[in-house]
Amino acid sequence: MKDPISTRDIGPRAGTPLWLYMLGTTVAGAGLLALSALGLSPDELRTLAIQPLLWVLLCVIVLGELRPVSIPGQPPGNGVPTSLPFSFALVIQYGLPVAALIQVTATLVAGVARGHASHRAVFNAAQYTLSLGVADAVLRLLGPVLVQGARFPAAGELVTVALAGAAYFVTNRVLVLCAVAMHERVSLRHTMSRGLGQQAYINGILLSLAPLVVVAMNHSVLYVPLFVLPLGALYTSALLSVKRDHQANHDELTALANRKLLTVRAQQELVGAQQRGGSVGLLLLDLDRFKEVNDTLGHPIGDRLLQTVARRLTHSVRPGDLVARLGGDEFAVLLPEIRDTAAAHEVASRLRGALTEPVRMDGMEFDLQASIGIALFPHDASDLALLMQRADVAMYVAKAARTGVESYDPGKDRNSTARLSLYSELRRGLSEGALEMRYQPKVSLDDERPIGLEALARWHHPSRGLLTPDEFMPVVEQSNLLRAFTAQVLDLALAHAALWHEEGMTLPVAVNLGMRELLDPELPGTVAAALREHGVEPRRLVLEVGEHALITDPEAATEAVHRLRDLGVGLSLDDFGTGHFTLAQLAGLPLDEVKIHESFTARLVDRSDSGHTVVRAAIALVKALGMRATAEGVQSAELVRAARDTGCHAAQGRYFAPPLAAREVAGWVAARDGGTAADTRV
Repeated sequence: MKDPISTRDIGPRAGTPLWLYMLGTTVAGAGLLALSALGLSPDELRTLAIQPLLWVLLCVIVLGELRPVSIPGQPPGNGVPTSLPFSFALVIQYGLPVAALIQVTATLVAGVARGHASHRAVFNAAQYTLSLGVADAVLRLLGPVLVQGARFPAAGELVTVALAGAAYFVTNRVLVLCAVAMHERVSLRHTMSRGLGQQAYINGILLSLAPLVVVAMNHSVLYVPLFVLPLGALYTSALLSVKRDHQANHDELTALANRKLLTVRAQQELVGAQQRGGSVGLLLLDLDRFKEVNDTLGHPIGDRLLQTVARRLTHSVRPGDLVARLGGDEFAVLLPEIRDTAAAHEVASRLRGALTEPVRMDGMEFDLQASIGIALFPHDASDLALLMQRADVAMYVAKAARTGVESYDPGKDRNSTARLSLYSELRRGLSEGALEMRYQPKVSLDDERPIGLEALARWHHPSRGLLTPDEFMPVVEQSNLLRAFTAQVLDLALAHAALWHEEGMTLPVAVNLGMRELLDPELPGTVAAALREHGVEPRRLVLEVGEHALITDPEAATEAVHRLRDLGVGLSLDDFGTGHFTLAQLAGLPLDEVKIHESFTARLVDRSDSGHTVVRAAIALVKALGMRATAEGVQSAELVRAARDTGCHAAQGRYFAPPLAAREVAGWVAARDGGTAADTRV
């Protein structure tokens, strides 16, 4: 049975250790075959060629190569060939030259019949030649064993045969498993110990039949085919057992490992990694929008897509990695020996790349995308259950943020101990007034006078000092603290705005809104109440909506933006260029300003970069829609000039000022003489 996801027929790249090893083994086998064949004269060859016995043996050896005794843990169709008793009997009876010629011929014929790649068939032929050569050397060294007539060998001769059989088994196993270890990039010791007992047991049974085959060969050629019946029964029994084992440990649809096999293999790899001080990686992969395919086109199409995904994943991982299907459109990849998170990211990126190529099926073309989460043992988790959980957390972070690949980050895990501790401390901090604001000035590019301030929250942590939003906002956005946090930020920002207004400074203050804040039905009421409480005119407050907030649920977000516009506040699109929001979507939103993210702004000074033209075109379209463009992250005078020449009306960044404490704002504005700018609204 051919394994549909096997990678053993993929040839090694020229120059790699595996390629050199296979080449060396093949050359050595061919050399031994040629050298041994020189011992046969033309007359001997003609005599042998007309012997019916050798033709019968060739046929049963070919059949035996096609019907190996399967071993649990291996795909059906792989295992110990039932040709072994006949090949070994040829060595005993005729020596290496005849045994090697017949075995090589049978191996090449069987390889063609099974559709094996040429490099694999040739390597197998060489491997058999070398193994039979070692067995022949043992027989010659300890005394030739020639079983003449229909009698059993003497006791001493059986010992010699047993030692030759053991030499064959050891040589053959080492030759094969060296290639397997290089292919899977694992240690030879680890590979040698895998399934050793079962391999030795089955090889022992088959090799023990060789003396009986020799007796039959010397009695009558007709007795030789009789061995096919018991060997066929052994093959069938083993195949049924392996099929049951394979079905119990593999997914029926994709032939990938299932959750049970993944668990067993992962437990083994974790124990091994702990002993050698290494790392094990786990990737969890979920197909994006796959449910839409099933719902629209039906499950048969969906099943065929999953089979395509299985093949692409299997042929994109490293040899030795295990790909499993956990159910539905969720897959897992076990990385037994992984250097670090960066190496796991490389594998994950390769998997996503393999899936991005469109799938053509029944005249339709499908684009596949996946979200992948990464967790490493022991860095991220101390056992398998925790490793699975944390890879799952990372996968959902990747799906929610639309980043494609994410490593486990305790700060983004709402269930981690550190996160729960941070949540408790933040809740206490909000009740104790631990938030404070910093204000990033925004200046006009016409005269570099201040025309606005962006409020940036900071948290005074009891032990870690002043924390930025990157360090605590994930906790806020995924907890029940969001409304309290938003209300407190508005309260602090508007209180400062009211105070500055009394001092004659009328600059508007901008406050950032996340996705959950924007979609909160109580937000307009909260904003209106805060404006009334502090006596601030709505036009002095600007609400900045992040691009990601608008693309997650465009219809609901558009509705929410219109409700806020009804309050009379200013509206700005923040971080333009970081997501998938398009300029065409801007036309339906009542925005005053679009803030160009600093990653886009930086391209303005590099005219050789094609992105420069894209950013200029985007700014021109923003202006054509009646909105103003503000450049974020401005760090140099060169960038100021580029932003001005491109058509941006304003800019902000450390070139003008870092985020200022509330007490520093009035002095900075006065020094710039921009507190009473003619048009201070965005």
